[in-house]
Amino acid sequence: MKRSADAVMLPPLMGPGRAPDVETYFAWLPEPYYTTLDTVRKAIRAAAPKAATEGIYYGMPAFHHKGSGLVAYAAFKGHCSLFPLSGSLIAQFSEDLAGYKTSKGTIQFSVDKPLPAALVKKIVKARVAQNEARAVAKNSAKPTP
Repeated sequence: MKRSADAVMLPPLMGPGRAPDVETYFAWLPEPYYTTLDTVRKAIRAAAPKAATEGIYYGMPAFHHKGSGLVAYAAFKGHCSLFPLSGSLIAQFSEDLAGYKTSKGTIQFSVDKPLPAALVKKIVKARVAQNEARAVAKNSAKPTP
């Protein structure tokens, strides 16, 4: 694990020391990272389809559904992040995200204050809708024999 500037040990995202699964990732998280990300995780689970699976994606806990990524999240030095895996969602929810640092693919929030559950759920549901629309478009674009 790597040590952050404030002497907190965080799970590495890459390399041989990274967490092999989500439960290990959480076991390695110190407080308040653990509680904050657990709150985000519960909100994601509440909004994700029942068939969604959770695993490690690029060293971060992530949810997938029907072979497509929904969202990922992780702890970093001085902040936590939610990755909607879609830059268009960050633009779509720009007003809701006005108080947070965002970039093309991430939403950063305080280590000790998770994103509001209602906002996380809206983002997850929008991501599910994107993935379903993409799957329909992909299937309708296939030539019929």
